[in-house]
Amino acid sequence: MPRLTVPGAELSYETDGRASAPAVLMLPTGVATMRMWEPQVAELAAGHFVVRLDPRGSGATRHDDMPYSDRDDVRAVLDHLGVERAAVVGAGRGGTIALDLALESPERVTGLVIVGGGPSGYREAELTAEEHRRIDELDEAIAASDNALLTRLETSLWAAGPLRLESNLDPAFVALAHELNAPNAIHADHPARPEPLDPPAVDRLGDIRVPALVVVGDYDLSAARAQYEFLLDALPEATGFRLREAAHLVSVERSAEFTHVLLDWLGEHGI
Repeated sequence: MPRLTVPGAELSYETDGRASAPAVLMLPTGVATMRMWEPQVAELAAGHFVVRLDPRGSGATRHDDMPYSDRDDVRAVLDHLGVERAAVVGAGRGGTIALDLALESPERVTGLVIVGGGPSGYREAELTAEEHRRIDELDEAIAASDNALLTRLETSLWAAGPLRLESNLDPAFVALAHELNAPNAIHADHPARPEPLDPPAVDRLGDIRVPALVVVGDYDLSAARAQYEFLLDALPEATGFRLREAAHLVSVERSAEFTHVLLDWLGEHGI
């Protein structure tokens, strides 16, 4: 697996497809690694140069405890690969990074795909009673320094969503969801603390002038569903798509449907 050394980190990334093709950069959610995009890679790489990255605090990327910028890391990887511009696909935390990058370096971004994510500076959404209970469980695991339990609980919450039981889902999907988040447990004791975009993206989304596809699963947490509606209203060139029978990991749980939507959207906008 390739790595790029930058100040305070060794960034783990993967590439697929022809380097001369239009570039697509894919950033994972906080409860997975870049492997969450594997169901999309083969079809996407047929016509694109696909770059996947584990940001600091996830996957195989190693980082020191020092100030840094997620946007700098993304630009460093793109520069290293000779990519001037890319469509940026981000889930969860990766979606926040994508929006921040589009504002700080608009010349590097040809389009945005935000999956179950929202802008930096977004107000805290009101949780449901069940979400409060599940978040309290996570807090208890953190207080007990039980990283293995924390990883299991957060995977269960985000993969199934607060309204479904793992036991009612496809066992292969559930197993894969836990496998995707397991590598992140090693980062729990020294989480990444990126320097935020200043001012944050939440009140600046009208400045983003590239096409955007905003995606959410109907069983994702209430905050993700609220962010979906917010982005559709705030982004000037946004198209929305909701996936039924999916929570946060739509690219895994509903991989064929998500891939079809993504490729159609890229083709529609010539990206």
